[in-house]
Amino acid sequence: MNVSPAATTQPLARYTPTAIALHWLLAAAILGSAAVGLYMTELKFSPTQLKLYNWHKWAGMTILALSLLRLLWRLGHRPPPLPAVIVRRMPGWQQRAHHATHGLMYLLFFLVPLTGWAYSSAKGFPIVWFGVLPLPDWVPVSEPLAAALKPLHRLAAYGLLGLVAVHVGAALKHQFIDRDGLLNRMGLGRG
Repeated sequence: MNVSPAATTQPLARYTPTAIALHWLLAAAILGSAAVGLYMTELKFSPTQLKLYNWHKWAGMTILALSLLRLLWRLGHRPPPLPAVIVRRMPGWQQRAHHATHGLMYLLFFLVPLTGWAYSSAKGFPIVWFGVLPLPDWVPVSEPLAAALKPLHRLAAYGLLGLVAVHVGAALKHQFIDRDGLLNRMGLGRG
C-alpha cells in the first residue's frame, strides 16, 4: 500500500497558512495544558500548585479561544480534499475513522475547556485570564455541581488526549508506512 509522493501526478494541496498555524498552536496548547494539569494535581497544596492551577486555567481559556478561531476559519475556508490517489487506497473504515476522529476532536476542543471553566465556577474560583481579564462565572457556586463536573472534565481531557494520539499515529503511518506525503499538507514550512 506504499504510495510515494512521486506516484501522484500533482503536488498535494496544503492547508492555508492560517489553518496550519492554528493547528500547531492548538496542539502545543493542548499538550502543555495536559502536562501542567497532570503535574499540578499530584502536588500538595502550595503556592506552586495554585500558580499552576492558574496557568492551567489560562491555557484552557486560550485553547477555547483558539478553537473558536479555528472553527470559524474552517467554516470559511474548506480544507483541501484528500487526494483521490490516497482515498482509493484507504479502506472505508479508515476514511470513517478519519472523519470521526476530526469531528470528536473539534467537539472536545470546546468541551474540555468549557467543563473546566464550569468546574472552576462551581467551586467558586473565578478565572482571571492571564491575571488581567476577569471571566464571568457561568454556573452557580455549587459543591454537588463541582463534584459532577470534575470527573467529566478529566474524562473529556483524557478522551481528547487519546484522540490526539490516534491522530498523531495516523499521521505517522501515512508518513512512514504509506509514504504518501499526506503529512506535508499540514507540515510547517513549505510543502
